[in-house]
Amino acid sequence: MKKLIIGNWKMYPSKLKDAQEKFKAIKKIAGTFRNVQTVVCPPLVYISELKKLTTGYRCVLGSQNAWFEKEGAFTGEVSLSMLASIGVQYVIVGHSERRAMGETDELVNKKVLAGIKEKMTVVLCVGERERDQDGEYMRFISEQIKDALHGVQKKELKQIVIAYEPIWAIGKHADHPASIDDALEVTILIKKTLADMFGKDGAIISILYGGSVDAKNAWEFLLKSQVDGLLVGRASLDPKVFGEILESAEKIKPSK
Repeated sequence: MKKLIIGNWKMYPSKLKDAQEKFKAIKKIAGTFRNVQTVVCPPLVYISELKKLTTGYRCVLGSQNAWFEKEGAFTGEVSLSMLASIGVQYVIVGHSERRAMGETDELVNKKVLAGIKEKMTVVLCVGERERDQDGEYMRFISEQIKDALHGVQKKELKQIVIAYEPIWAIGKHADHPASIDDALEVTILIKKTLADMFGKDGAIISILYGGSVDAKNAWEFLLKSQVDGLLVGRASLDPKVFGEILESAEKIKPSK
C-alpha cells in the first residue's frame, strides 16, 4: 500500500499566483515518487485553477470541507457533488477547526455519507482537545469514530481514511507534537474500534497522523506509529519541506 500524504493548506496563501507556484513545485516533486500518493487541499477558491495544472495521479486535489446536500438554499456552501463534478477526489471532514466552529458529530456523519455517495475518498479527522490521566480521551476518540461512521456499509470502507489529530498538537501555537508512543496508542485504539464496528473488514481503512508534522519527525511517525500516512498542515505550504516529507514516505517500503 502506498503511503498517503495529504497537505492541508487551510486559508493560505492569499494570492492565486502563489498557490499555483506552490502546487507546481509540489507536483514536480510528488511526480517522482512511486510509493506515495500525494493530495493537496488548497482553499476552495483555488481548486478549479489548480485542477488545470493536475496531470497524472501521483499528485491530486482534495477539498478542506464541503456541504452534504447536493444543492439548495445554503448560502456560501459548496456541495460534495459540485466538487466531484470537477474531479476532486478527496475531502476532509470533521477537522478540529471546523468542529470548533460548531460542527457536530451528526453533521460530520452526514458529510461522510454524502462523500461516499459521490465516490470520493473521505478523510475523517478525529482527536482529543486534551489528555486526561483517566484515559477518558480514548473513549472520546472511539465515540467520534462510531458517530461519524454510523450507517457506513462494509463495501464502502475503502473510501474512508481516518486522520488522528490531537488538537493540543495542531497549529503554530502547539506546545509540541504528539510523541510516537502517543500516536501509536491511538492508532491501535482506532484499529480496535474499527474491528469492533466492521470486523476484519475495518482493516482496509487507512490511518493517518496529523499534528505539527514536519520534515524532522515525519520519518519516525511513518515508521514507528503504524500509520499509513500523514495529514500535514503548515509544512505543506513550503514545497521544499513538504518534498522532504514526501521523500521520507517514499523511502519506506510499501506494505501489503
